[in-house]
Amino acid sequence: MNNAELIENFYRAFQSKDYISMQNSYAPDATFSDEVFQNLNGVEAGKMWEMLIKAGKDMELKYQILESKDDTIKARWIAKYTFSKTGRMVINDIKAEFKIKDGKIIRHRDKFDFYKWSRQALGFSGLLLGWTLFLKNKVRATAMSGLKKFIEK
Repeated sequence: MNNAELIENFYRAFQSKDYISMQNSYAPDATFSDEVFQNLNGVEAGKMWEMLIKAGKDMELKYQILESKDDTIKARWIAKYTFSKTGRMVINDIKAEFKIKDGKIIRHRDKFDFYKWSRQALGFSGLLLGWTLFLKNKVRATAMSGLKKFIEK
């Protein structure tokens, strides 16, 4: 399997809510970061996807591979889901970059507009405070706390 196929399989697994295949895509010493979850290792990243898939029952996902060069893959994915904490609909447009080694993801970075996300997910408080580091750090802390509790179960 080439590197682009690994990422195609990763997103197909995501679409079908197959978090086990997603988890198996990461090397144990991989790293993952996005605007909310920062500096996760491969095991934590896999558990994060499991947690998000189990919480996001109505999640729909579209993706495309934008670039495939040697060991680096760039992709764009759009997730549409109900944010479980508020019941609000979110459409999140994400740019992803993957570094691959020996058929496994060793680095995964997702980037999205946190302010746009927070306005959709949190409503009025996201509109007022979504641009602030205060709210971003609060969302990060809440998300990491939730992930740690999920992993401990």
